[in-house]
This record gives sequence, C-alpha cells and structure tokens, in this order.
Amino acid sequence: MIGPDDVRAAARVLEGIAHRTPVVRSRTLGENIVVKPENLQRAGAFKFRGAYNKIASLPRGTAVLAFSSGNHAQAVALAARLLGSRAAILMPTDAPRSKVEATLGYGAEVITYDRYTEDRDALGEALAAERGCELVRPYDDPLIMAGAGTAALELLEDAGTVDTLVVPVGGGGLIAGSATIAKELGVRRVVGVEPAAGDDWQQSFAAGEIVAIEVPHTIADGLQTHAPGVLTWEVGSQRVDEIVTVSDEQIVDAMRFAFERLKLVVEPSGAVGIAAVLNGLVDSPRTGIIVSGGNVGADRFAELLA
Repeated sequence: MIGPDDVRAAARVLEGIAHRTPVVRSRTLGENIVVKPENLQRAGAFKFRGAYNKIASLPRGTAVLAFSSGNHAQAVALAARLLGSRAAILMPTDAPRSKVEATLGYGAEVITYDRYTEDRDALGEALAAERGCELVRPYDDPLIMAGAGTAALELLEDAGTVDTLVVPVGGGGLIAGSATIAKELGVRRVVGVEPAAGDDWQQSFAAGEIVAIEVPHTIADGLQTHAPGVLTWEVGSQRVDEIVTVSDEQIVDAMRFAFERLKLVVEPSGAVGIAAVLNGLVDSPRTGIIVSGGNVGADRFAELLA
C-alpha cells in the first residue's frame, strides 16, 4: 500500500520536470466543477508523472522496457531520453498510429504484438529478462502509482478540496495514487469511470475481488485493460468509493464538449470523467475531474466527432 508521503515524494522528484497543468472551469459544465487537463502534460498524458518517477529511481543509464497502447509508451520513451536511458516499448498492432509515431519520435524502439491473442504481461517479462532491461509497468508499481497521484495533489492544492474526485480508470495507477492523496486531504468520495464495454473494475467491486474480462472493444484504447492490477486493486478496493461506466457515444459527446466549451483536445480515454458528469452519474456539491490525456490524431478526432 502506498501512502500520501509517497505521492508527496514523487511530487518533489517531478518538480521542474513535469508540467504543473492548470485547473480550468466551465460554467456550462458547472460552477462548482474543476477540471485538471493532463492532456497538457508532457507526452500528452498523466503517464509521464509515473514513468519519470520510476525511471528516476533507477541507476542512470539503466535500459528499460515497457508495454502500452500508447500513453505509457510515450511517457517511458520521453522519461528515458531525459534520464539517459534506452527504451524499448511493446505496443499492440492496433495502437493509434499517432501514438506509435510519437513513441518512435522520442527515440524508443517499438515492438508490436496482438492484444487480443497474446499476453502482454508475459511477453513483456520475457523480453525484459532476455534483454536485461528493467520492466517499467504501466500501473502496477508503487512508484508509478505515486507519480500518477501527483495530478490529484496539484488539483487539490490549486483548486482547494473538492467533495468528489472523478478519475478515469484502466489498470488503476491513476486512481490508486489519486485516491491515496485525495482521502488524506479531505475528499469525501473518489469515483472511477471506465468504458461500459470494459467494466472490469465495476465487476470487481461487485464481486469484492479481481474479476478478469475479455479485452474490451471500445474507442477508449487507453482503458482497454482486462482486469485491475494486483497492487492497484489493493489500493483502489480500499480507497475508491464507486465505479461508474459510460458508453462510447457518451465519450464522444464529452470530447465534443471539451473541444467546444473548454477548448481542449481530449482523447476518448481522457474524456470519460467529463462524460460521467455530463450524464448525471456524479452528483456532488463540488467536483474535481482529472482529464487523463489528449493523445489523439487529428484525423481520428475528426472521425469520432463526425
């Protein structure tokens, strides 16, 4: 179990390195609602926070390997470059082209696999062992969770304590770190949001244990996990209050809202929190929403909104 001091320690590591993304508001969304746009973060998503916190803990120059559909891939690639390490990334064959190109652009090697027929955890562990690399997991790591939680820490420092914090949930690194610091700072409820097609967290909460599902088919590629992480579940099951789901159609509407009203380009996975609030799934006097990322190509963004 990570604690609030782990999140604060990560904040010190990231100071001057990660962007302190602003808090934004929209009267149309609600006067008592604040949004943390991590689509404005380095590498386009909150993932940079955890990746840098993890790689900075390793001996300088340690070669790293990660598996990711895109945001963690870019984050690891950039963090490794900044810290003088080599990075190899295992990415699914259907990963968005814009995310693959960005990962390559940061200097990482990209190795592909089929997310629907192959086990990325097993592939990643085998490849890391074969190459002698440090495996940088996308969420199931205390340093990754703590780094991710700094987004919530900044939101609460800059906007004041909210009654409810709304967080996208895939593997669970962001919500585990966020819930850890949020509860310590007085947030009453932490609500996770996932795509309806990939409701592994909601099913796990109902069962009281980790439930695995088939890899979901959803436009929210960053949330296509089939089960909560072991470590993230340990934290989330104790500190997260509720999991709600949104449809792909609701996600697209939220992306349109963010673009037209907030002037933010948000990827599907990053828009689920806004979707939950727009559709009345979160009822709270004062709400904070973490927008987790904005890595979506212009053509894909236009296609979805059309």
